[in-house]
Amino acid sequence: MRKNSSVTEFVILGFSNLPNTSSIYFVLFLCIYIITLLGNILIIIIINVDPSLHTPMYFFLRNLSFLEICYTSVTVPKVLSNLLSENKAISLAGCAVQMYFFLFFGVTECCLLASMAYDRYSAICKPLQYMTIMNKRVCIQLTGGSCICGTLVAVGHTTFIFTLPFCGSNVINHFFCEIQPLLKLVCGDTYWIEIQISVGAAFVLMMPFMLILVSYICISSTILKIRSAKGRHKAFSTCSSHLIVVTLFYGTALIMYVRPKSSFSPDVNKLLSLFYSVVTPILNPIIYSLRNKEVKDALRKTGMKVFHPQK
Repeated sequence: MRKNSSVTEFVILGFSNLPNTSSIYFVLFLCIYIITLLGNILIIIIINVDPSLHTPMYFFLRNLSFLEICYTSVTVPKVLSNLLSENKAISLAGCAVQMYFFLFFGVTECCLLASMAYDRYSAICKPLQYMTIMNKRVCIQLTGGSCICGTLVAVGHTTFIFTLPFCGSNVINHFFCEIQPLLKLVCGDTYWIEIQISVGAAFVLMMPFMLILVSYICISSTILKIRSAKGRHKAFSTCSSHLIVVTLFYGTALIMYVRPKSSFSPDVNKLLSLFYSVVTPILNPIIYSLRNKEVKDALRKTGMKVFHPQK
């Protein structure tokens, strides 16, 4: 996979620099993982069983929840395993696979969030043409396009990183195979390599982000033209959950990847990665269920059917 490299496996340091806390971290990560899985699975089930949620917005939300399950499953199970085991090694191929899927699901989510912003733009700015613009074929194409973008970026970055020569230390000072910590193990000067990675990351993150920004500028302009306060509130409430999720995801991702070299310590890098790879997936179903009236109504109706079935 790579040339002139003496490294055949990596050791993931994780949180082992914090002694006597492995059991606490294990319980914490396990609870977060279980809640993430249950929360996002619940969103998927509710959208599938409630006909009133069979709309483009919830089609994208269902796919987002599926992505969150996959995204967090790339890293957390290995973290849990390392917290219980003395052997924290991961093979070179295993590290490459983990990086590929982490990038794939992460970039796909970036693009899907942009698709969701376009959906909200169409619903608020062009309500009469909404169902024509956001028909089933378009929704599938936008989702498929997001996956294609994720595949291209993941293949490109993973191939680029793992064709570099690794030598010396094989200890990754992180809790998964992430690009920045891996670059520290590459032989020689990595300045220009890091510049290329940062430029690539900026492009990948900023393109969907700019589409989201333009969509919300148009949405804000349209909402401000609505005369009644009730009408403005109703229009804004349909996109507030998405806006919160975008802020959480892009905020930490931009800080992590589009920044000067060595501007943060390894522990701060871990904290930032922890937020967008573990914390954000658990917050998404909470945000959408608490701030979205239609989802709350669907949860209530489904709960009534389960616990109080009609005789």
